[in-house]
Amino acid sequence: MRRLLCLVLLPVAALSLAARAETLKVLTAGAFKQIVVSAAPAFEARTGHTLDIQNDTAGALAKRIAGGERFDVLVLSTGALQSLGANARVATTSITPLAKVGIGVAVKAGAPEPKIDTEEAFKQALLDARKVAYIDPDSGGSSGIYLDGLFQRLGISDAIKAKAVLVRGGLVAERLVTDEADMAVHQVSEILPVAGVSFVGPLPEAVQNYTVYAGAVASDSAHAAAARDFLASMAIPEMAVTLRAKGMMPLP
Repeated sequence: MRRLLCLVLLPVAALSLAARAETLKVLTAGAFKQIVVSAAPAFEARTGHTLDIQNDTAGALAKRIAGGERFDVLVLSTGALQSLGANARVATTSITPLAKVGIGVAVKAGAPEPKIDTEEAFKQALLDARKVAYIDPDSGGSSGIYLDGLFQRLGISDAIKAKAVLVRGGLVAERLVTDEADMAVHQVSEILPVAGVSFVGPLPEAVQNYTVYAGAVASDSAHAAAARDFLASMAIPEMAVTLRAKGMMPLP
C-alpha cells in the first residue's frame, strides 16, 4: 500500500515542481556574460527554473529597456542601473554590486607581445599597431567610450581613427583571429574567452578604467522572488574564484 501511494504521489510532486518552474529573462552587458553563464547551471539544477540569457552593449541594453523590453534580471554598470531605477524600470532596493573589470590588450596567439607596462609604452604600442580593434563608442559599449576619450587625451586620436577596427558588439578579440586587426583593446573578461589570442595584460594603472557591474530585478518582474534568488547566487563569496578566472575582480 505504501509503495502504491509513493507511485501515485511521485508524478504529482513532479507536476507540482514543473508548475512552479519559471523562465527568467536575464539581460547582461557583454563583459559580465561569462559570469552569468557560469552561475546558471547550478541555479537551474537547484530551483528547476530556466534562464534565458541575452547580452548586448550597455548602451544597446539601455535603449532596449527604454523601448519597453521586459526582463527579470539586468546586469549593467552601477550608474546605468541607478538611472533605470530613477525611471522605475528596476527595483532600486534590489541593486546588488557584483564585481569590477578593467581594460586589457590582446594580440593573436604566437604574435610578438608589445610592451604596455607604462603609459608611454602603451601609447607607442598603439601607434606601432597596423590595425587596432575596440568597441565602437557609438554602440554604447563602455570600454569604447572610455578609449575614445583616452586616445584624445593621449594626443593620438587621429592616428588611431585611421587604423581603427570598430566593433559594434561582441568579442573584439575575434578580429585578431581573422587578421582584421593585430591589436585588440577590450575589457579583460571579454578577451579571455576568445580562443587563438594571447592576453598581453591590463592597461597600466595611469590610464586604466574600471567598470563596476551590479545586478537588479525588474520593478515589474512577474518572477521577482526567483529573480532575486538568482541575483543573490551571483553575489555569494564563493563566486570570487569564478570571477577571477573570468577576468573580473571581486569587490572588497
